[in-house]
Formats: sequence, structure tokens, C-alpha cells
Amino acid sequence: MPFMAVNDFFSILPAAVIALFGCALLLMRFEGGRVYPMFVVVGEVLAGVGLWRQADYVGLVGFQGSILVDRFGIFFNSVCLAAAVMAAIGAYRYLKGKDEDHPEFYALILFAQSGMYLMVSGTELMTVFIGLEITAISFYALTGFLRVEARSNEAALKYLLLGAFSSALLLYGFSVLYGLTGSTRYLTITSMLANRLPNDPLILLAIVPIVLGLLFKVAAAPLHMWAPDAYEGAPTPVTAYLATASKVAAFGLLMRLLLGPLHEFRPSWEAIVGVAAIASLTIGNVAAITQSSARRMLAYSSVGHAGYILLGLVAGNQAGIEAMLVYLLVYTLMTTGAFLVLAAMEREGVDDFRGMLYTHPGAAMLMIVFLVSLAGLPPTAGFMAKYTIFLALIEARQHWYAIVGALYVAVSLYYYFRMVREMTRTPEDGAVGVEMSTGWRAAVGTAAILTLGLGLNPEPVFAWARSALK
Repeated sequence: MPFMAVNDFFSILPAAVIALFGCALLLMRFEGGRVYPMFVVVGEVLAGVGLWRQADYVGLVGFQGSILVDRFGIFFNSVCLAAAVMAAIGAYRYLKGKDEDHPEFYALILFAQSGMYLMVSGTELMTVFIGLEITAISFYALTGFLRVEARSNEAALKYLLLGAFSSALLLYGFSVLYGLTGSTRYLTITSMLANRLPNDPLILLAIVPIVLGLLFKVAAAPLHMWAPDAYEGAPTPVTAYLATASKVAAFGLLMRLLLGPLHEFRPSWEAIVGVAAIASLTIGNVAAITQSSARRMLAYSSVGHAGYILLGLVAGNQAGIEAMLVYLLVYTLMTTGAFLVLAAMEREGVDDFRGMLYTHPGAAMLMIVFLVSLAGLPPTAGFMAKYTIFLALIEARQHWYAIVGALYVAVSLYYYFRMVREMTRTPEDGAVGVEMSTGWRAAVGTAAILTLGLGLNPEPVFAWARSALK
């Protein structure tokens, strides 16, 4: 095999393994659906080994520079891998209860992840766009997977229509960049744009649709409209996966573009990102207060968290970028854990969690850990993540943003602890516990342990984030 062909294969090895396991799932049909998530775990372990091996070959490129193996991509792909494993494990009993435990569900999880790999590791506009569409199409199907439920179908249709609009925006911005530079490769674009002024109106014509298209993908306001309906209508394990892995991959792509080819044009995109951050914090936290549905509450909460992560870009310093990576990892753990608890309890409204601490104390304690972390209170990882964002803003002398962010932490305490209050109330007559699978206990328990552990000892994740930016 030619040397370049070996490089090409190795550069996409984790994505290739995941995609092949997804294709194999489409050929499977077993009476007991337990084998499907186990098959996913095996594929993810092999993909994880591939990512681990790639760490020894940082700087390797494949497909004539379209794919880059670097620590940044390995970090983001590892976080997406963890989210996929937890979603797949947590989905088994949920899907079995609805008689929808089909192998196609798990195949779509893997196909979405293979698209995320191209989004994060791609260094060429068409490559990342193909990855983005593979991910989006997989999530459209996953959102509407409960075919007999009208709410799931409606959520998928809304997501599809709005997602197509955001993809068109993004593709338009890419086409303008190509027209200005004659290339779709990041390095060539960077060199071709070097002589243009930071406030060049043609550059602005490319930056605005690109940033808006990616703000949609991360569910940041004012392009968050799809998130509450999609999060509420999708199967709850899909919501856990959509709210975390999809957001992580989209932020990875956003950071590659804004801190790479478009870095010299920061004055053109900084204001857009700053407005989106404040709008996300405001709309996400204020709207979450009024929600009676637990999933919609967490959906608007997710919009607010997108605002906190965007504040790292507003800071723009090394500390801010490190804080973004740390926040994305922590956010994945606590949000996936919270949604998987919702999936196991099969309860919709916030009031439905009344007495959960008495009927199922283990799940209630796990949920409390995730809610406290989402609120940003010590000694959880959520507090550490928010603190590092605020510290980066202060170092960058962006004090106003730090003050606004801190105020919205106080606002979020109300709706998170509303659910905690319901769980501590005396249960109604007839309330019973819910049986949890071993895989669910392992996935959610691990997420809770890491949420607490990283709050008490955050240095390992900070060291990982620093190495990812080298």
C-alpha cells in the first residue's frame, strides 16, 4: 500500500471503525436488543484505541491535507465518543419499554459520530460540510425515531426545516470564502486573506452567515428556536446525545474557523459572538424559569450554557480557550447524566419528580449532583467550569460580560432547585420506584463521579485542555 494511502487511512481510522460498526448494525436482527448497545461499546472502544494511537502521530495529514490529526481534534472526538457511549447504554431500556429497540437506532448514533469526526478533524470546507450534514441527517432521523408518537415526528420535521436553513447559511458563507481565495483549504484561505483589511466588507459577507449557521448548530440564541421542540420531542437518550455531542462538535468547528483562517478578522465576528452569548444567557435562563416540562427546562438551560461557552471566545485569550474545552467536557458529563436520569424515570413534568428522593433515592442523588453542577455550585465540576470562564473574562478586562454571566448563575439556581425541591417533597400515594439497568447505572454513575471528582481535582482536565491547544 502506498505511503500516502496509509496516511489517508490512519487519519480517519476512528471514523472508519465507527462507520463500519454502524453498517454492521444495519445487517443485524436479534430477539434480544441488549446486544446492540454492547456492539456499540465494542466499536467505541476500538475507535478510542484509534484516537489513542493517533496521539503518537500528531501533525499527520490525510487526503491531501483535508484531514489533520492533532491534539485538538483528539480532545473533541474523545468527548463525542464518551457522549455516544453513554447515550447508547442509556437508550436500551428506554427503547425496549417503547418497543423500539431496533439496531438502526444505534447505527444512527455511530453515523452521527463519524460525521462529527470530519467536522472536528477536517481542515477543508467541503470535508467539514459533508461531516456536518452526515451528523445533521442522522440526528433528524434519531429525533423522529418514535414513529408512532406525533410529538417526535413534529420535532423531527421542525428540526429538519430549520436545520436546512442553517446549512444553507453556512454553505453560502463557505462559497464566499472560496470566491475570495480560490481554495477550500484552511491554510490556503489563511494565506490568501492575509493582505485583506480586518473590516473588509467582503470578508464580513462570509463571516456573518458562517457564524450564524454554526450558532444554530450549538443552539445559541437567537438561533435556538429548534432546540426546545427537538429536545422535548426526541427520545430522551437522543436528547442527551443531541444536546452534548452535537454541540461539542459544532463548537470544535466554530473554534477551528474563528481561531484559524478567520482569526485576523476578530473585529468582524467578536460583536456577533458577544451578542449571541448575552442573548443565550438571557433567553435560556429566563425562559427556563417558566417551563413546567423537565426536558424543555433543560433545553433552555442548554441554550444558557452555550452562552457561557461563547464567553470564552469573547475573552479570546489562552485562558478563555482552555476554559471552553474544559466547559464542553464538563457540560457533556452533567447534561448527559441529567437526561439519562429523565429517560430512566420516564417522567415529563417538573412536578412529576415529587418524592423521587423517597421512591428512588439513588437516582435522586445522582440527579441532584447533576443539577447542582449545572447550576455551577461547588464542589462540582460545573462550578469549576464557570469559574474559569469568568476568570478568563476578567484577565481579558471584559468585566461587564463576567458580571452578567455571574448574575445569570443566580437566576439559574431558581429553576434547577425547583426540581430538587420537588424530589425532596413527600411522595404521593402509589408512587413506585423504577428498575435501572446495570449499563445505565455504570454510565450515569461514572458521569456523576467525574462531575464531583473534576470539581475537587480539576487539574487533569486542565492539563488535557492545555495539551489539546499546543
